[in-house]
Amino acid sequence: MKIVVPVKRVIDYNVKVRVKPDGTGVDLSHVKMSMNPFDEIAVEEAIRLKEAGKVTEIIAVSIGPAQAAETIRTALAMGADRGILVEVDEIVEPLTVAKILKGVADAEQPGLVILGKQAIDDDANQTGQMLAALLGWSQATFASKIELADGSAKVTREVDGGLQVIDVKTPAIVTTDLRLNQPRYASLPNIMKAKKKPLDEKAADDYRVEVKQRLKVLKTEEPGGRKAGVKVKSVEELVGALKSAGIV
Repeated sequence: MKIVVPVKRVIDYNVKVRVKPDGTGVDLSHVKMSMNPFDEIAVEEAIRLKEAGKVTEIIAVSIGPAQAAETIRTALAMGADRGILVEVDEIVEPLTVAKILKGVADAEQPGLVILGKQAIDDDANQTGQMLAALLGWSQATFASKIELADGSAKVTREVDGGLQVIDVKTPAIVTTDLRLNQPRYASLPNIMKAKKKPLDEKAADDYRVEVKQRLKVLKTEEPGGRKAGVKVKSVEELVGALKSAGIV
């Protein structure tokens, strides 16, 4: 079985995000970028399935600027076999990403597409579901465990009430939750080997997808600062303060 793993280049989760002075968006200049953490989990799971003998090839795909090739190289250093960079300089919305990934899936014919449930920059949580709809494939979102069998996948999902176990027919779309695994660090020898692994460069036109903006950001603001706390002398005073604030 072949697995496609989409990986997104985002601001590193350790970096404090800065909003542009004019409020038109987030300042990306001179900011450390890295792979979306949920996508790291997806890459790790694909590698584990390959190590278990369930998968023959892992293809890492990224859609974005030329610098996104670095994100693919990270996936290759972790253990992916080859990469595909769909170079797009504009902002790419989830529906456009899903359409491009559909083109990749049509060309590669994978048995499974594993991707993060959301990206930490926009938190949209839409691409996996849209991709499943476009392909007409089964989907299992928020996966915390994946077991492959002949022609199907048993997926444990994290839901509000606890855990849900479902069987989906392959080919299928699976989106990863945090508790699926702990991604590995790429070793120095594997980082060197990743430089020699194949990385194909494509354009959205190669998959007959038009990149256009359907959403307009009106304004971007930083969250308000946390207000100082107030000490109270008794429970009664605390309850009174909560009531006056309309909390209880």
